[in-house]
Amino acid sequence: MNAQELRDKTPDQLREELANLKKEAFNMRFQQATGAMENTARMRTVRRDVARVKTVLNQKAAEAAAE
Repeated sequence: MNAQELRDKTPDQLREELANLKKEAFNMRFQQATGAMENTARMRTVRRDVARVKTVLNQKAAEAAAE
């Protein structure tokens, strides 16, 4: 997922995407604790995707406040 794809989404879609990513991160933490995690690199990408979504949401909020 790249930033341009996120900028094309509405704030509601971004909030939904953020919730899905946080659920995935939560499940991955349990997998890591039990030793069942296969792809450890996915944790890094999920964390970065969460940061991207939050950044775009904040940018959209700032744009809306400026108008």
